[in-house]
Amino acid sequence: MLFELRQYRIKPGRRDEWVKLMEETIIPFQIAQGMVVVGSFVGEQEDDLYVWIRRFESEEDREALYEKVYQSDTWKNEIAPRTNEMLDRERIHITRLTPTPKSVIR
Repeated sequence: MLFELRQYRIKPGRRDEWVKLMEETIIPFQIAQGMVVVGSFVGEQEDDLYVWIRRFESEEDREALYEKVYQSDTWKNEIAPRTNEMLDRERIHITRLTPTPKSVIR
């Protein structure tokens, strides 16, 4: 099992719009394709920070889900163009994590 901790920086003044896009479009779309989204967060003291966590059963699972989501026409034609308007892509940080034996998140 592995996790992705994805930290995004949102362009000024667009965080609420970003959260709405994530919660109404991106997360439901990805879940429908088989992704497991563990959580979604905004920074308490950083008004441009958005963080979310996804879980994968294995590297093979992650690769298959990436293909299914990011190579789809829906992603390429409908969702990706909207994300480019709001994300500061140069400041995206993705950390891959493996849970420790006693982690409650599994």
